[in-house]
Order: sequence, then structure tokens, then C-alpha cells
Amino acid sequence: MKNRDITLHINGEEYRLNVAVNRTLLDVLRDELGMTETKYGCGTGECGACTVLVEDKAINSCLTLAATMDGKRITTAAGRADFGRLDHIQQAFVDEAAIQCGYCTPGMVMKTASLLAKNPDPSEAEIRHALEGNICRCTGYEKIVKAVKKAAQTMPGRAAVAERCKEAVQ
Repeated sequence: MKNRDITLHINGEEYRLNVAVNRTLLDVLRDELGMTETKYGCGTGECGACTVLVEDKAINSCLTLAATMDGKRITTAAGRADFGRLDHIQQAFVDEAAIQCGYCTPGMVMKTASLLAKNPDPSEAEIRHALEGNICRCTGYEKIVKAVKKAAQTMPGRAAVAERCKEAVQ
């Protein structure tokens, strides 16, 4: 199998790797870098457990070849915490009891981060639409939607983000 040298910028750290061209980003994150917060769920892009942000866009890492990510800025759920302190999204999930087994939570957090970066004040319908493709078998989604709403309300710099979004639309 052919390999390729790549550089990944993950959670603010640089990693130089030699990866097989058929390895997924999920495999590299978990198996080569030990970043097990990114979960393996279905391996087919159907469950969202492996969601990470690439250049601030939510992607399924199980469907993405690591070799195509050379030079990209990647954020995992662990990268959202600041020196072990949960960020506002993670804290909202805890506060609203939107975590039961926790397996889907990293993917849900990353999808929420992507949504709130584009829309700091989403409606319930927009939240549900944004979370499509992320499966949770424990919570029934009501608590997850409440957590996303709380995260939107507690987002640092919320007013400034809302103004930038409004200007972009005009």
C-alpha cells in the first residue's frame, strides 16, 4: 500500500505523519494519535459519532481519507476544552443532562459547534436539521435540543457573532 507524508493541525498541535493513502482520518486520530474522543460508530457516515471539524466545517471522519487532510486545521471534541475546563457547548450538554452513555456526545458537540458558528440563534427546527445524521440511542433528542439552545444562549461573544452573521446575509 502506498503511503503519504502529511501534516495535520489538530487541536492547536502539529502532527507530521506518514499514512497509508487508504487510512481514514478516524483511524489516524484514534489508532495513531490516541484521540479516542472521536468515536467509531458505523463506519459508513450514518451515525455521526466520528464528527470532527475541519476548517470549522463538520465532517464524518470515518468517510474522510487522512491523506486528503494535509495541512488542514482539525478540531476534535477534546480540542474544545480549555486546560481541562469544558467549553460552553460541552457544559450545556452536562447541564441539560443531554449525556447518557456519552458515545454520541462528541459528535453532537462538534455538530453544535459548527451550527452555532454559522447561526448563533438557531430555531428548534434549525437545531434538529443541523443534528440530522447524528444518532443517539439513549436520550430521545429532547435534552440534546435543549442543550444546543442553552449553548447558543451562553456562547461567548454571542452578540458579535450574531452581528457578523446578520451582515453576511445582507
